[in-house]
Amino acid sequence: MTPSVTIIGAGLGGLTLARVLHVHGIPAAVYEAEPSPTARAQGGMLDIHDYNGQLAVEAADLMDEFRDLILDGRQAIRVLDPDGTVLLDKADDGTGGRPEVLRAELRQLLLAALPAGTVRWGYKATGVRALDDGRYEVSFADGSTVVTNLLVGADGAWSRVRPLLSTATPEYAGQSFVETYLYDADTRHPVAARTVGGGSLMTPTKGAQIHAHREKGDTLHTYVVLPKPVAWFEAIDFTDAAATKARVAEVFDGWAPELTMLITDADTAPVWRPHYALPIGQQWDRVPGVTLVGDAAHLTVPNGEGANLAMLDGAELGKALAAHPDDVETAITEYELAMFARSTEMAVEAAEFFENLVLDDDPAQTLLATLTAPE
Repeated sequence: MTPSVTIIGAGLGGLTLARVLHVHGIPAAVYEAEPSPTARAQGGMLDIHDYNGQLAVEAADLMDEFRDLILDGRQAIRVLDPDGTVLLDKADDGTGGRPEVLRAELRQLLLAALPAGTVRWGYKATGVRALDDGRYEVSFADGSTVVTNLLVGADGAWSRVRPLLSTATPEYAGQSFVETYLYDADTRHPVAARTVGGGSLMTPTKGAQIHAHREKGDTLHTYVVLPKPVAWFEAIDFTDAAATKARVAEVFDGWAPELTMLITDADTAPVWRPHYALPIGQQWDRVPGVTLVGDAAHLTVPNGEGANLAMLDGAELGKALAAHPDDVETAITEYELAMFARSTEMAVEAAEFFENLVLDDDPAQTLLATLTAPE
């Protein structure tokens, strides 16, 4: 019997799963807390890798449409010292396996490829419980419920589905981003625009870093990397944009002004993005009729793999269910065994990346060695 799948969360992982199921004729319903697909900004640029994210796009039969989203030139990379000295200026020659797209546009591509009504907006999951007959009941903030015999948690770091499988909870990873944007940079912020260049900018130093990315048009998206405790950020009044910019910029006293202006001249109020992680290598015993994808399963510190892994999770689970339509447990077991292995490998790499790039005495040399190594 073809299963009907209930997915909690309309992020990239949940939507990829729904799309791959649709390709194979398997119905799915996606419940999403946001009231509409445009309720909030969906984040910045994503590099979609040829060894995981693009495999998911292929499984979703959307590669041609995906290619139309790629922003040419954004794989270019510049590495600078705090004094503005250029350590690396690597052009985008179009041959890299990590083309850049906007997260919001990729999400919209997946949404548009689903039958109308697949995603039910405004359903914020507040709890999940197992019923006596092997099914699961999901409760939503509006008081409604849904009952299903095949439940997938694609609901991110603070998953409501995860407790059915694991007692693990995310812990603060010791690092946060503070995000800002500069708009119309080529005309309004020309110095910053020239400093960032056509792709991404990195300033790897021990203790604090400024990274930036050129998004669509001449928008610059800055990620200030600060390995500081939660209390440091909680002492800042983020509702006071000017004071926040000044406080964050103090960390970079003595840096070249063309770098610090990515903070001080920002057109948006700084936003604090704390990073959390689940225990590396966490697994769970098989529980009939329920599983997880993406951050709900294997949240790690940012290392460029999170969205890619979430999409691959969704694609691989969808393919497994299509391959075993009469044996859901075999399908989920097959998926989980492969997912545990690849997510653990990536989590170890993410932890090493964090140690080397943020806490090492000379992170610039580590980064340069990585970026100049033969592919």
